[in-house]
Amino acid sequence: MDRSGIFEGDDPFAIARAWLTEAEAQEPNDSNAIALATVDPQGMPNVRMVLLKEIEDDAFVFYTNYGSAKGREIAASGKAAFVLHWKSLRRQIRVRGTVTREDGPKADAYFASRSLKSRLGAWASRQSEPLGSREALMAEAARVAVTKGPNPPRPPFWGGFRITPVEIEFWADGAFRLHDRFRWRRIDDGSAWDITRLNP
Repeated sequence: MDRSGIFEGDDPFAIARAWLTEAEAQEPNDSNAIALATVDPQGMPNVRMVLLKEIEDDAFVFYTNYGSAKGREIAASGKAAFVLHWKSLRRQIRVRGTVTREDGPKADAYFASRSLKSRLGAWASRQSEPLGSREALMAEAARVAVTKGPNPPRPPFWGGFRITPVEIEFWADGAFRLHDRFRWRRIDDGSAWDITRLNP
């Protein structure tokens, strides 16, 4: 199977990192923005934009409030999917897989690297719950600033999610809509990848 050029390589995570690096130089905003999909207990899908923070050797990591809608839905199903799409490159990556929490030292380190206002905001927001007014949110942020001080620790309800894929698809735009698509699929995270070229 011919997978030369941008599709070349035996490690899909290395390919994903290379594409993201290219996008960082060309996308005007948030080249690491992903559309994250989950399902609720009734099977109704949900999708929203979040920022992908790391592509590890075997997983994709983002951070959020565990009590948010996405956090609760992931906890219930243990699965998620996302798409990275770059208009500037005319490429996208689709991922589906199982999800585990990242709530140890790596989560602490990432939280500490965020701006103080973002850390205080994480403490103040009861993400996805009803909010009476913006003023109430700002008042809670001010209260948290006084109680937590200039170096707030990571909240116990906030941390990372690690998506370990069972399927990754790399897509690149082609002339006359004859796009290039390669699907990497495996049974579980210990299995070998099966790579298939797909019709556009």
